[in-house]
Amino acid sequence: MNATETFRIVVGVDGSPESLRALEWAVAEARLRHGQVHVVTAWQHPAMVADDEDLDWDLTGYEARARFLQAEALRSAHAAPEDITGEVVQGQPAAVLIEASAEADLLIVGSHGYGGFTGLLLGSVSNQVVHHARCPVLVVRSRRPGRL
Repeated sequence: MNATETFRIVVGVDGSPESLRALEWAVAEARLRHGQVHVVTAWQHPAMVADDEDLDWDLTGYEARARFLQAEALRSAHAAPEDITGEVVQGQPAAVLIEASAEADLLIVGSHGYGGFTGLLLGSVSNQVVHHARCPVLVVRSRRPGRL
């Protein structure tokens, strides 16, 4: 990034409290850097039983749900419309975010912590993006009572 380019932050949002916290962090960071936030929401078809021909899956519902979750997140982002954009992409979440990281200066994701010892571990998506993203990655943990 040079002095004339805008700092671009990509943030993964799936509607979870952790991803919404990541979005809050992204908007705050963009304000500090006079940058832009690009919200990416991934969706994928559920695993299906291949030999059950009687199943009538409404697969467009998954994309519609992803678009709804992203629209709600964008409304709650408290960012100027010119500073935030969104994209809904079909695919495995980690792969979609890794691809989006190619056009980013920073990738932010939320971590679905489990508390206790397992809370020290990264979730599968955050683990994959930390190891394979094409830019620096910030993993935002959820707020815990009594902590900032």
